[in-house]
Amino acid sequence: MVKIAVTGGKGGTGKSTLAVNLAFLLAEQRDLVLADLDVEAPNDHILLSVELEGREEVRIMTPIFNLKTCIRCGVCAYACPDSAILLTKTKLPVLIPTMCSGCRACYFACPTRPKAVIEGYRVVGYTYETKVTFGNVGFVLVTGVLIEGEERTYPVTLATLRRAQRKVRDVLIVDTSAGTSNSVAASLENSDLILAVTEPTPLGIHDLEMILRLSREIGADRVWVIINRSTIAPNEPVIKIAEKYEAPIIAKVPYSKEIVESYVRGKPLVLINPASTVSKSIRDLARKVTEVI
Repeated sequence: MVKIAVTGGKGGTGKSTLAVNLAFLLAEQRDLVLADLDVEAPNDHILLSVELEGREEVRIMTPIFNLKTCIRCGVCAYACPDSAILLTKTKLPVLIPTMCSGCRACYFACPTRPKAVIEGYRVVGYTYETKVTFGNVGFVLVTGVLIEGEERTYPVTLATLRRAQRKVRDVLIVDTSAGTSNSVAASLENSDLILAVTEPTPLGIHDLEMILRLSREIGADRVWVIINRSTIAPNEPVIKIAEKYEAPIIAKVPYSKEIVESYVRGKPLVLINPASTVSKSIRDLARKVTEVI
């Protein structure tokens, strides 16, 4: 399996646009799975105009307290790394569900026999597996969706990644969320190639450095930089950051309203208008990716 991660730090730089177009081009020759790991705001299925299918629940452990056997020692609260368990004036434990990460520390720390902490669960999100087909080209889209109000993206991201890894036979492309959180780090881990998408804006440049630093921390061997909307501002600041982290700028994609058209039509731009300047830039990138995988 070859793993390609499309990331970039800042939101809105065009990670998903690049991911779906690259997936289409590589799927012309390779068996491919695209994983949308931006579980708080997944949009690859929107860009591809498909309805999500094959829903599976993502559950995490949620403690239930048996107050009849509880000895009011407070160990569960002290052991909780998330401060999700409070003690009342009478030393009985009370859970704040949205703060609980499901780590089971309270369960293992409870000294009573039988345990006063019982393993329950709650659903925090879903994963989906959807077939995408455009003419003779097809691939599988695996999507993670966090339930509104939930704060723990990591379990859903990990479940989505694992489902994609079970499905893939040749090439896996992961479309990460914005930022440099533990969810993004998990998405990037063990990637054969990281494509850091940025734009020549102050926030784009700032977050590019963050993602390049994270890539270095996790020991990524090959990191390429793609400058999206490269024509809206001077590229020198991006070049400077890329040189600092020894990450080659492998592609420059100009600003184009054609991207908006592809959003509306729900098809990859390289399929709608393969002769456009933007499509040629992405096709050239796909060719370079194919040469190293």
